[in-house]
Amino acid sequence: MDRFKQLQTFVDVAALGSLSAAARAEGVAPAMIGRRIDALESRLGVKLLVRTTRRISLTAEGGTLLEDAQRILRDLEDSESVVAQGSARPTGLLRITAPAGFGRRHVAPLLPGYADRYPDVSVTLDLSDRLVDLVDERYDCAVRIGDLDDSDLVAIRLADNRRVVVAAPAYLARHGTPRTPAELEGHHCLSFGNQANQSRGWLFRVNGQVAAYRVSGRLECSDGSVLHQWTLAGCGLAWRSMWEVQQDLASGRLKTVLDAYCAPPNGIYAILPERKHVPARVRAFVDVLRAAYADPGYWGEPVSG
Repeated sequence: MDRFKQLQTFVDVAALGSLSAAARAEGVAPAMIGRRIDALESRLGVKLLVRTTRRISLTAEGGTLLEDAQRILRDLEDSESVVAQGSARPTGLLRITAPAGFGRRHVAPLLPGYADRYPDVSVTLDLSDRLVDLVDERYDCAVRIGDLDDSDLVAIRLADNRRVVVAAPAYLARHGTPRTPAELEGHHCLSFGNQANQSRGWLFRVNGQVAAYRVSGRLECSDGSVLHQWTLAGCGLAWRSMWEVQQDLASGRLKTVLDAYCAPPNGIYAILPERKHVPARVRAFVDVLRAAYADPGYWGEPVSG
């Protein structure tokens, strides 16, 4: 028998003064109320109520339990009320994880406005390129880029992630511009090595099919921001996402090459631990991302080199 139901019945009997009154209030037979009280007393190993034909009174142990039971039930009711309100309006702690580079540029700047709009929410943002376990580490949401493995997690596509090959004008002046993906063999290519989805090569659409081209160069790094800086410094070609290089393309610091061979974009996703019972604070955060990323002016127009 449910412990909280036993406690609630005990409190009702003590407040109303009889088993029959408690039974009428709950809409059950008096015998059911009596069985709950008997079960509670049996479980605790003490007598809680002294029952006569005329009245019910509390034992000393019953008086002690009554005060604690009222507090426990009141706390439970308050807690349920808070959780129920949280399902309707954003409250509580929002824990987010995102890739370091993308998170700095396209998640963190949106959070002050989110916090201002929802003052009852506190936010923790973890910027890390490691694959976080949302369930075990108790994150509300992850922002991830690229093709996703099959899992029980819920993926909400927020935007396309277009990738381009870029280089500094100085590099292209010294080494020339590759005209086909095959010509990358003769160039210095900056890559993640065995990191992330570039381990299988840079992807291009050739003759209507997506193909991976292995690249090589003297410089590799597992940090995308370092590769970005090396590219700006003229150290070689890099395969980067538009969200990272769009401003450099607009200013002329970088130029794109092999645009005719660009592979289809992958996706930028919000990942949730489950589809049911999503807290309002999480739904509101995903809505903020959707609204920002869906704005054509947010990403800027692609610039060809």
